Amino acid sequence: MNGIAETFGRPIKAASAPGRADFLNTHQDYKGLPVVPIAVNLRTYAVALRELPDHFEVVSLNLKRDGRPYLDRFPLNPQLRGGGWFGDYLRACVIALRRAGFGVDRGLGVVIDSDVPAGGGLGSSAALEVAFLKLLDAFFGFGLSRKELAELAFKAENEIMGIPCGRLDQYGSSYGRAILLNTRPPYEVKELPLQGVKMVVADSGIKHRVAAIHPVRQAEIERGLAQLLSLTELPDDLKRSLGKRYWEPLWENLDLQRLEPYLRKIDPKAADRIRFTIHMHESTLLALRLIERGALSAEDLERAGVKPAAGGFLEALGAILNRQHELLRDLYEVSLPELERIRDAMLHAGAYGAKISGAGLGGALIALTDEERGAEIAKAALRAGARRAWLVEIDEGAREEPL
Repeated sequence: MNGIAETFGRPIKAASAPGRADFLNTHQDYKGLPVVPIAVNLRTYAVALRELPDHFEVVSLNLKRDGRPYLDRFPLNPQLRGGGWFGDYLRACVIALRRAGFGVDRGLGVVIDSDVPAGGGLGSSAALEVAFLKLLDAFFGFGLSRKELAELAFKAENEIMGIPCGRLDQYGSSYGRAILLNTRPPYEVKELPLQGVKMVVADSGIKHRVAAIHPVRQAEIERGLAQLLSLTELPDDLKRSLGKRYWEPLWENLDLQRLEPYLRKIDPKAADRIRFTIHMHESTLLALRLIERGALSAEDLERAGVKPAAGGFLEALGAILNRQHELLRDLYEVSLPELERIRDAMLHAGAYGAKISGAGLGGALIALTDEERGAEIAKAALRAGARRAWLVEIDEGAREEPL
């Protein structure tokens, strides 16, 4: 942020929000299942330089450095421009505020700068939304709570822009730290005791778009649900736990052992998406027990399909991360050979566990590490093809920045 002040002059308000690592239960927030995001110390900064009477002017320094269109101007009552325009995220935030009854009667000249790689699986769009909303909150004095900030950012992206995301990114960026987010109303949040955890984030450099991944997997799940519900031999109690839309089943109540004979009768790809959902949730519950207790028995790990790991807490948590990556790779099919090469290199360099962060088919991987191994794991990721790699720590959530 210091560079912004040196280039553009003293700001009148500034705010920031962190990117997030998609730590546990990836691809589950849009199904109503609990998820665990961790905020990392890669942040997006939104800096207000001047007040404007009737419009906003926003400059993205990241886009400017890339030689791409970087300036957006829009009125106080904006419409979306479409076509993947970066300013639509900010326009949608203003629309969300106005729909919620918050008065936006003046505009701002704003500069955006971000450490969070766009399309890198670290929640860059949510960090942008939350940072901009926090800036508007600070300027207008709305007094938004962390939950209100997260919900407005979610509505901006999901409802107004029509991107089929869940709430994981926006809540992870707004609240910060490591949280357990229950993604069914009332969207309860619990902070988890993971303050000392360190991770290496490796950006593959392969861009992905949530809008190109989530709808495909969601449609595959719905095809599988329709085929299951059409089976006359499916027991009534299982039918009552299912649904037609991907968010309707009581996923946490489904017994995969009972469901398996019927999954074998439907489209194999759709069946795998359903298997993934249940296995992924079970491994997340196991990780939460580990975080609460500090240790698990080998029997607990084996029952969840996790290879027991010799050692302590980090070894066990790393084993669960590895299990979740394998599910993402094998049953949800969102990995790529390039991602596997980077992951293998990080594991060989000593990572306790490593998995995809975000939607997959590109983006980032996260590796659980400690202080001693972090630098070598990051170097290994770069040698294996990662564009960038960072040793990151857990960070706080959205905040107003001192001037």
